[in-house]
Formats: sequence, C-alpha cells, structure tokens
Amino acid sequence: MTQYDFLIVGGGSAGSALANRLSADPSNRVLVLEAGRPDYPWDVFIHMPAALPFPIGSRFYDWKYESEPEPHMNGRRIYHARGKVLGGSSSINGMIFQRGNPLDYERWAADPGMESWDYAHCLPYFTKMESCLAADPEDPFHGHDGPLVLERGPGTNPLFRAMLNASEQAGYPSTSDVNGERQEGFALFDRNISRGRRLSAARAYLHPAMTRPNLTVRTRTLVSRVLFDGDRAVGVEYFKGNGRTPHRAYAKEVILCGGAVNTPQLLQLSGVGNAAELAALGITPVHDLPGVGENLQDHLEVYVQYACRQPVSVQPYLKWRYRPLIGAQWLFLRGGPGATNHFEAGGFVRSNDEVAYPNLMFHFLPIAVRYDGSAPAGGHGYQVHVGPMYSDARGSVKIVSRDPREHPALRFNYLSTDQDRREWVEAVRVARNILGQQALDEFNGGETSPGASVETDEEILDWVRREGETALHPSCTARMGIDDMSVVEPESMRVHGLKGLRVVDASVMPYVTNGNIYAPVMMVAEKAADLILGNTPLAPVEVPFFRQGVDR
Repeated sequence: MTQYDFLIVGGGSAGSALANRLSADPSNRVLVLEAGRPDYPWDVFIHMPAALPFPIGSRFYDWKYESEPEPHMNGRRIYHARGKVLGGSSSINGMIFQRGNPLDYERWAADPGMESWDYAHCLPYFTKMESCLAADPEDPFHGHDGPLVLERGPGTNPLFRAMLNASEQAGYPSTSDVNGERQEGFALFDRNISRGRRLSAARAYLHPAMTRPNLTVRTRTLVSRVLFDGDRAVGVEYFKGNGRTPHRAYAKEVILCGGAVNTPQLLQLSGVGNAAELAALGITPVHDLPGVGENLQDHLEVYVQYACRQPVSVQPYLKWRYRPLIGAQWLFLRGGPGATNHFEAGGFVRSNDEVAYPNLMFHFLPIAVRYDGSAPAGGHGYQVHVGPMYSDARGSVKIVSRDPREHPALRFNYLSTDQDRREWVEAVRVARNILGQQALDEFNGGETSPGASVETDEEILDWVRREGETALHPSCTARMGIDDMSVVEPESMRVHGLKGLRVVDASVMPYVTNGNIYAPVMMVAEKAADLILGNTPLAPVEVPFFRQGVDR
C-alpha cells in the first residue's frame, strides 16, 4: 500500500499551487485527486480567453450549482458556476486578476489569532507568485519572477477610454494600478492571460511540475470522504469516474482544496461539522465543529447596459460567421478578438462617506451581454458589472444527504440586510452617473437595462431582485480564526481539533476581499505551502498604501 506524504483533494487554483510547491522537494510524495476532467491543451473553450462563456453551464466543465430559493430575491435560485476541470474555476473564470484592497487584509488581521495575515505579511506572497509585465522592475507592489504571468488590458477600444474619462468627469479618481499603492479609482486591469492564452493555475503551476516522479495527478476522481483513525486523518475514499466501487488512498497529511462549496461538503460527509445536523442525516460525527459551512459570503452583481450609437462594440464577434476568422487569428497569431477576455478596465469607488475604502467594484465591457454569452436583442452596446464588495449578508453550505454526488444546499441570503440594500441602491446610481457623463455622449444610445422605468430606490431593488447574478466569488465557509465558529488554525492551516487534516482554498478567508478572489486564493496557497512545509514564512514587507484621509 502506497502512503503519500501529502494528499491534495482538488486540482483547482489552490491545489495546483500547493502541488507544485510541496513536490519541489523530491522526498515528498504528493498525490492530487481532481473530480473534473483534464484541461487538454487543444481545448479551445478553456484556453482561448474570449471563449469564456462556453464552459459556464456545460456539464463537462462546470459543477452547475444552484442556490436554494433566495428569500430576498423573489425566491429565485441563483446559478453558480464552479470549475469541474484541472485548474478549477481558474480554467473557466473571467481571468481578472485583483488582489483586493490592502485594508481587506488589515481587517483579516484584526480578528484574534489572525495577526500574521495583515497586508505586510501577505504582500511578499503576492509578489512571489506573479510576473507582472506592466509593472516597473523596482515597484515594491509587484513581482517579476513568479509563475503567474499578468498582462494588463490594452484598452484600445474607444469605449474603454471614454469610460475612463467619464469616471473622472463623475468625480472619481484614476489610478495607475488597482493592485498597487492605490486601489481606489479606475484603471486598466491585470489579467491572467499570457501571449493571448488563458494562464490558469493548472497551466502556471501544475503542468510544469507533472514531470516530477514524486507527483501523481489523477482526474475524474471524486473524493467521497476523509478517512480517520481517531482524531487523525489518514487518507480518503474516492470513486473513479461514474463508478460505484469505493477506492482508498492514504497519506500522512490530507489537504482539502475543493473551494468554498466542496470543502465544507466533504468535511460534513466525513463527520466534521455541526454534530447534531450530521447525526440527523445518519452520519456519525467525528468532530463537532459548528463553523463548517457557515459564514458563506459572495459578491452579487448586475449589468447596467446601454445601447451604443457607433459601431465600435465587439457585438459583431458574437455572430457565427465571424468565428472561423476569430479562431484562426487566435490559433495562428495568438491575437485578434479571441485573445482577450474583454474585461480590460474598470474600477473601485466608495459609494458613501461612511466606508473606509471602496465598497463598489465596476467591470466595464464593450458589449451588452450576459456572463453566459446570451445577449439582449439589438446591436451595439456596452455595460458595467457593478455590485457591493463587502456585504454583511451571510449564508451557509449544508449537505442534504450522505451521497457525495448530490449538491449541498447553498443559501446566500443576498439583500437580507439594511446595509446591503442601501449599498445596492447607491451602486446603481453611481453606475448611472458615470455612464451618463459627457465623455460617453458620442456613444450613448440610451440605457437599455434597467431602463428609464426603474428610478426610485424600491424600483432599483426590485430590479436587482429580478436580475442580480453571482459574480462567482463564494468564500469563507471554513474560515481561519481561533474563536468557537472558526474552522482552520491560522498559523498551520490545520482543521481545529484534528490531526493530519488541513484546508487551503477560498473557504478559509474570514471575509471576502474587495474584488475577484482568484489572486487572494493563490496568495493563501503560496503562504500555506510554507506553513505546511515548516519553512520560515517570508518576512513582512511594510510599504505605505493609500488610505482615505491619511496624508502620505
């Protein structure tokens, strides 16, 4: 019987990074078990940036989760895409690379036991993992030798420049880099795209390490539970493909990297969670840990859409007759409309004076289209994706049966708080203010969504209830901390009260960050690798960053 040193459950974003770092020592035997398919090098739907709508909603790439009926969203079930492939959601996401605001990590560090997760301690891991092509070599906020190559959006479409000018006319600042000294403001975005190709975590971290003889990667392998000997995790049980015969693998350390949905699901299936709830499902509790699956956070967003008076949007590229040319340009030249995610610019602003740092995020897109690729009737258009970034709404992930193939119940409780509702009204009004500025007059063909009939606060909230969609940032369901509702020990990533079991993914965040969460997840994985290996963590880097009302 082979016993591995490290068994990683999930070959997604965090799992790919950990597999690389833990197997760098040839004496460590590492096994990665991924339930999804391989990310074949010829799979255009993964590797062409502009093809990002195709995997979403496909059973071949996407777990296709849905929330329970959301009580404050007219009972709607909100669709949640999650990557079912090597690289996880980094193989199907929008490729926007955002760290969040430095004050996000100051908020993390303010919780008891979380002192080593402040921005100064996280920054060296951000710089370690990246090669930011747009940053100056002396810029202390960026790295230049890491596996994650970042290209900044070119923003050549005239709609991008008009939007950036409009944001300034509306009174919001510009910034040179939302991942640098000042997040607040509007700018071109960094993206995990390299030479016209999506650079997922699997491509950046996992594939370069897969030639190592001490690293084994198995796909189409669904882990059904963690195996315990008393309070020590000793391995996992899993199924191959659609098979029903259980298999087992053993390791000195089991590391869960399934993300904010699968990690609490697997913990609960393994008897780790709220003991009373597990017993009610016929699961023998191994460890009563009530915080498992609680504290679920996410970002909700809407699309504020406008018709475009000039034929400058990318709407024609949706037509089938253009696709052979787009495909050929991308395949042979790594250029053309297929080589960009089109989310090339946007920004972060404060919607009111009560917040210490930006609470709204804007992604600008030079087309009016939904995330899954469906578009409204009509021709050229443009839109912003907007939503509050640190809502105080909290939800949960709870299994509903002992079957690992049955999706857990997801409850997000969007729009359930006064703060959330107030900030949603502010978000839509800020978006309209920017898109109504003179800089966009030559393109402005009128607002198509939500439209002129939506004006009062209650009308705006009714529209959000009807049209709001997830920005695909579920997190915080096995949070780090030392209080009774925390799940993971901040200095080791171990699950409280258990030996040989750790968690490294978006579920360990105590609070969702202000922006897309791929970059923070990768930072957590890089830091966790040092903690797991017993390496001395990288020294904190104290650099001043922008704080509203504080002179430099």
